[in-house]
Amino acid sequence: MVALEAKKPLSLETIIVDPPKEGEVRVKVVSNALCHTDIYTLDGLDPEGLFPCILGHEAGCIVESVGAGVTSVKVGDHVVPGYTPQCGAAECIFCMSPKTNLCPKIRGTQGQGLMPDGTIRFRLKDSGKPIYHFMGCSTMSEYTVLAEISCAKIDKEAPLDKCCLFGCGVSTGLGAVWNTCKVQQGETVAVFGLGAVGLAVIQAAKMAGASRIIAIDINPSKFPNALKFGATETLDSSKCDKPVQKVVAGELTEWGVDYSFDCTGNVNVMRSALECAHRGWGVSCVIGVAASGHEISTRPFQLVTGRKWVGTAFGGWKTRTDIPKLVDRYMSGKLNVDDYVTHNFNGVADTNKAIDALHSGECLRAVVTYN
Repeated sequence: MVALEAKKPLSLETIIVDPPKEGEVRVKVVSNALCHTDIYTLDGLDPEGLFPCILGHEAGCIVESVGAGVTSVKVGDHVVPGYTPQCGAAECIFCMSPKTNLCPKIRGTQGQGLMPDGTIRFRLKDSGKPIYHFMGCSTMSEYTVLAEISCAKIDKEAPLDKCCLFGCGVSTGLGAVWNTCKVQQGETVAVFGLGAVGLAVIQAAKMAGASRIIAIDINPSKFPNALKFGATETLDSSKCDKPVQKVVAGELTEWGVDYSFDCTGNVNVMRSALECAHRGWGVSCVIGVAASGHEISTRPFQLVTGRKWVGTAFGGWKTRTDIPKLVDRYMSGKLNVDDYVTHNFNGVADTNKAIDALHSGECLRAVVTYN
């Protein structure tokens, strides 16, 4: 499914997918889950968005062929593509540091919709027109080409229509709690935005032993899922007669919550999340991606009085090292992923239906399994 231009439905096209070059892997995409980042780009809100392109970045795949020099995966292996690569090189200070997962090895070309050598692997069959790559993944296609350092090899027994979710949203929410903020037993949490990422934050906070988890949204229909995933209480911020941060820090709690998480991408909500963090030590984590050009603001006094503003990308997980571990936790029954999948579709041509489902407000994750 090709995004020919912004703000238009995806177009079913026959394409040529070139063989992988050195350090690359061509994969058969089995299942692809839709993420709001895909829609954000399709709606023309991503300044790096290039058209025509093939969107998609939450997928479960099988290696079809490998290019020269590829050693970490082989034909037949099952992989989850990672939009945050992990080169693992000894000279990469990012990969060698436990403080970050932001390997910059192919960031420059990936942001330009290109493979690491600066070229593309997709062309329209009839015209030969080149098609840009997306987030180094481009999984809304029956076949795609990835950099080897973007491939997380997983257990072949793991169902790809579930493990595709580990490619972005669910992993991000879990990691924001466990890696970025390191929520501990007995601490309190507020979660703004109850989509799949917000629910993953709630799930992780519950598993970490948080004593209170306040789930906040303007759509009450999302509250049952929040409670199912572990929230202890819910709050409809649209019904508050004062700023929601003053309700959380002042009414629901005396001084605020230990940790707050923005899962909306709304800069006004980011401010609310910070300002309901506990005076003296509260931490607020920005997860949601704001629209291009938007900026966050607060009074400096909020930070002077001990609050911290942090951000997370892919939950701090190192793609090739950590995605397999998350899959193993899922396979052992220690991590629920199945409940995020609310809609299933069959065939790449159904991707537009999946997008409609995501827009409906009743969808956590729509998974399209290809024929």
